[in-house]
Amino acid sequence: MFWNKKNKDVSAASTQENDTMQNLTNSTNNSADAKASNTQIDFLAIGDTVTDAFIKLSDNNSWIEDDNAEKTKELCMNFGDKLPYDDVKVIKGVGNSPNAATSAHRLGLRSAILTHVGDDDFGKEQVAAFNEEGLNTDNVVVHKDMDSNYHYVLRRGPERTILVKHTEFPYDFEKDFPASHPAPKAIYLSSLAENSLDYHQQIAKYAAEHPETKLIFQPGTFQMSLGKDVLSEIYAHTHIFFCNKEEAQKILDTTTDEIKELLSGIRKLGPKLAVITDGPNGAYVDDGTEVWWGPMYPDPSNPIDRTGAGDSFASTFTSALLLGKTPAEALQWGPINSMSVVQFIGAQEGLLSRAKLEEYLANAPEDYVAKKL
Repeated sequence: MFWNKKNKDVSAASTQENDTMQNLTNSTNNSADAKASNTQIDFLAIGDTVTDAFIKLSDNNSWIEDDNAEKTKELCMNFGDKLPYDDVKVIKGVGNSPNAATSAHRLGLRSAILTHVGDDDFGKEQVAAFNEEGLNTDNVVVHKDMDSNYHYVLRRGPERTILVKHTEFPYDFEKDFPASHPAPKAIYLSSLAENSLDYHQQIAKYAAEHPETKLIFQPGTFQMSLGKDVLSEIYAHTHIFFCNKEEAQKILDTTTDEIKELLSGIRKLGPKLAVITDGPNGAYVDDGTEVWWGPMYPDPSNPIDRTGAGDSFASTFTSALLLGKTPAEALQWGPINSMSVVQFIGAQEGLLSRAKLEEYLANAPEDYVAKKL
């Protein structure tokens, strides 16, 4: 386990060291140390990389309608029209897993990205963004004559609709992460393209053969659409699983709103630690012995863009455990980074350093505490 299960409350947890994992604060060196292939990685993020073009739709047009039976918001436009927009901002080297790798790196972990890109200009820009951030890029795979992923984000206020296309790269984990590499302390798995089923099975096999490596799973849209049975081996070897309440209901094929039932249902699939977020209602974690709830950190101002809020929460929660914190303490770390991320356009600009995150924590409202349910 990442944490000391003897800890019974947040105040006690903050004064005790983790029994099973050395605190990485002093042992984590700068990014240059992580470049060597013989150096153990703390946090290996696996998943697709994209370039996001954030297109701000004009507020002068009636884009949003909810005149439907479900009363859901719809983005509406007349086909063939020439539609004005306010501005566009292009952000390179993002995606669920690159966002998580960046988050972990800024919190002080040796962080690496295992991803596939094309040899086009977009791919070169994505790799340059990784290097500028200081991520280990030893396992970035570049494919000749293939297109890198490029998404269009239509944003109005803090909400957005994303036009996505994942290039189906020839994934091969045994080649992507050779056996000669030291096993990482944690693998963080998220969004991949629709041809990646065999890749998931290879990763599950690696996790089974390397129990010292903790598998973290934050499924993307395609991974959830595959269903829990198809990805049963991934679930079986997952250490920490992240999703929101609606995703948990979809995965478990249930309509229940009872969070404890959803947490228990996820854990029965295999994950040792189930974490479910519920928007403004906070987040929950179940380790099989205790269930904890944590509130969201109050926004200093209205959110600008919610892209990456889930990535920042999950990666920060994971990083907190890797840094010796308990699940209850991790529930206090995650929402702080989510709060910061939504104050900026894109998923990475607002990601915090450990010092800044701990500053927010020190200045948190008195009622910003995790509670055992």
